[in-house]
Amino acid sequence: MPVAKLRNLFGARLARIVDHRVEERTRDVIRDFETRIDELEHCTVDHRRRLDETESRLETAAGDLRWIRGELDRMIPHVAAQEAQLETLRESIAMTPRSDAGDNLEARSLIEEIQRQHAQIRIRMAGVARYEERLSRLENAKFTPAS
Repeated sequence: MPVAKLRNLFGARLARIVDHRVEERTRDVIRDFETRIDELEHCTVDHRRRLDETESRLETAAGDLRWIRGELDRMIPHVAAQEAQLETLRESIAMTPRSDAGDNLEARSLIEEIQRQHAQIRIRMAGVARYEERLSRLENAKFTPAS
């Protein structure tokens, strides 16, 4: 029994010495790993935050794009109808022969109508250009990396 007690005492002391030596040699390595793990956790949190912000901006841009697409779909038939009317007026002017004052009044009326419709078309085309510019800015913002 005394030998077993001595063996246990010696084994416990040897285990403490070995544990101390292992801890002493691995202390710096473990500290470096802990530091790197902390840095990686901070980077992960930052990346998640930036990803959430990017997804939010992307959803906003997608909503704007859907709205713009709806507006363009709504405006395209109007612009096409205006172009058809303009072409009809252009054809009627080209086919009008030279004639008396009554015809001149009609021709002047047609010219004024063409000018009025042309101004309306310019306004609508300016609107389309603004939508295209906004769409371009949204696309550029979508592909520009976040700061």
